[in-house]
Amino acid sequence: MTAKPTILVTNDDGINAPGIRALIDVMSEIGNVVVVAPDSPQSAMGHAITINNTLYLNKISAENAVITEYSCSGTPVDCVKLAVNEILKKKPDLCVSGVNHGSNSSINVIYSGTMSAAVEAGIENIPAIGFSLLDYAWNADFEQVKPFIKKIALQVLSNKLPEGTILNVNFPKLKTNEIKGIKICRQAKAIWQEKFDKRQTPYGKDYYWLTGEFINLDKGEDTDEWALNNGFVSIVPVQFDLTAHHAIQQLNSWDL
Repeated sequence: MTAKPTILVTNDDGINAPGIRALIDVMSEIGNVVVVAPDSPQSAMGHAITINNTLYLNKISAENAVITEYSCSGTPVDCVKLAVNEILKKKPDLCVSGVNHGSNSSINVIYSGTMSAAVEAGIENIPAIGFSLLDYAWNADFEQVKPFIKKIALQVLSNKLPEGTILNVNFPKLKTNEIKGIKICRQAKAIWQEKFDKRQTPYGKDYYWLTGEFINLDKGEDTDEWALNNGFVSIVPVQFDLTAHHAIQQLNSWDL
């Protein structure tokens, strides 16, 4: 009999977010689940780690619980580092992050704490997937995406991932029977046109609130943005080698 895989579950919305609870439900059908997630929301933290403050882990599951859960005072990346180095006796067979409340498609992947947790697992040579639903509401309906989460996770466990690659999975805000299928995509070229809403405290001190508009500059039909806008689940294979390999030849022609 094959042993069940060990699955590490994390996120950036916090351990009590409905998205991670949905992800835990699905992963518990597949393997032995260990949860290490932030004790409070850590959205848009990117790949931040805690180096100048103490980190705390709080075990919140009972000793005889089927699922072991820890809340962490740090960032999503801190959660993965602590899980791998302090909690688990060996590296997990899979790390899943999310389900994020809101999009992590296109340029959003750079800022995402959800995806950075998955990237950190990938750096540790652990197969990893980040899941996001294009619905920012706290009470978003995650039931619709559970079958897709299970299917994708099982495929990763069965087939593994190319070295240095993780998956960025985004779900459109649709009912299950409205989703047309799954598309493997590239990341769309897009930007945030940012603005700062300048305000004042009652004491006259200026403060700023970041706002902005997401602008898709990419008209290709092979992108994550196209897939999501047309009713498909998007899967983008992401690498953490940031080398611009295509530029090396040009730079070698410079007089350096």
